[in-house]
Amino acid sequence: MARIEMVMPKMGESVMEGTIITWLKKVGDKIEQDESVLEVATDKVDTEVPATHSGILVEILAQEGEVVQIGNPIAVIETEATATAKVAENGQAQSQEKPQEAHQETHQERQEVAPLAAQAQELIESPLVAKTETGRFYSPLVLNIARQEGISMAELEQIAGTGAEGRVTKHDIFAYLKNRKAAPTTNGKAAEPLKTETAQIAKAETIAAVVEERVAPAPSKSDAPLEAVKPAKSYGGNVEIIQMDRMRKMIAQRMVDSKRISPHVTSFVEADVTNIVNWRNKWKRVAQEREGVALTFTPIFIEAVAKAIQDFPKINCSLDGDTIILKKDINVGMAVALPNDNLIVPVIKNANHYNLIGLAKKVNDLAERARINKLSPDDLSEGTYTVSNIGSFGNMLGTPIIMQPQVAILSLGAIIKKPAVVETEHGDMIGIRHMMYLSHSYDHRIVDGALGGRFVRRVADYLEKFDVSRSL
Repeated sequence: MARIEMVMPKMGESVMEGTIITWLKKVGDKIEQDESVLEVATDKVDTEVPATHSGILVEILAQEGEVVQIGNPIAVIETEATATAKVAENGQAQSQEKPQEAHQETHQERQEVAPLAAQAQELIESPLVAKTETGRFYSPLVLNIARQEGISMAELEQIAGTGAEGRVTKHDIFAYLKNRKAAPTTNGKAAEPLKTETAQIAKAETIAAVVEERVAPAPSKSDAPLEAVKPAKSYGGNVEIIQMDRMRKMIAQRMVDSKRISPHVTSFVEADVTNIVNWRNKWKRVAQEREGVALTFTPIFIEAVAKAIQDFPKINCSLDGDTIILKKDINVGMAVALPNDNLIVPVIKNANHYNLIGLAKKVNDLAERARINKLSPDDLSEGTYTVSNIGSFGNMLGTPIIMQPQVAILSLGAIIKKPAVVETEHGDMIGIRHMMYLSHSYDHRIVDGALGGRFVRRVADYLEKFDVSRSL
């Protein structure tokens, strides 16, 4: 009877862990190979993870909300049909708790924790503390916030919960506090939480903390910021308090890490892209009608970048200590702004192997799936160079931050009509031209000004010398 461990898959370069959002299958379910089994979140993407084998899901090793390192086991699949009977007998127990061996507690530890656990259970069943007559459970964190904010259990019962089984999360209670109206009054005096209730809440928190410390596994570093969240402190003036979502926290950490790791230098070049503008205006309708693709400027820019990387391959590398890793594949990442104002970078792998229509289709597909949260981990992995088209937001130039472990990133500014000197066979003249700035940030540990500056100049040359006689 073959039992195969399903592990947390690799989610892209530099991603070391994933958070389990939800299990799409339960213990005892029959699953097919490549069928989605669970949904996982990383700092880059939320994605469904497929089964590695067909069979029966006999054990879940990592629960929802748990942070798991890449390569660690998350479930067990039994690949023979005879497993069905065993699952029917043991599935319920396995889905509710892990095997006894996983806890590895000593007899003495069990004796020490048992009385505390009993007290915690007694308090949980109390209608004034963690579980009311409606059967609703409140975590110690929520109870702590309620106690500090003077929210009675009766008032807490009225808060709509968005957590599992309708539980109130810290976000729910913060949202409630933001819009909280004046407390109801009795005989002109504001109602206050019962002292006994507050005492019970404090006691529940103390006991729960002891039980969690002795019984539960230690939280990972990734969990620490969430567990350490405190009720928002008050700020002066007319302000709104907004908690960062998971992706924004991860982006913030990645940006700080990049500036700390890489000494950034940025070179700027202005390019005349009049030929590209005129050519695109001529062919964009044909591309839409014949190929069914919207022809934007982005694939044209990526084509020029891929050509320049072939001319300057040392820009297409990463650094590991004092070892330079030169990448043979040209995998160009493109920054995509999401509807929630966060940022994600899908990757066009082997960008130099596509023609312009192929690049246009790839760009549109990745951008669309990014905005509807349908990217896979593979779409975000193995990038070797990144492009950010800030011109789509009307920005002229910027100083982009490098995507680690890459060593350079190119920012493309808005295309603007300007008076410029035009060289002709009859001499120089002033003309109205379509101009744009290219901003190239690079890691000065490995890319010096000569290489960084020559590379961005070469990209601009490819744009300025665009062949207007080419067809789709």
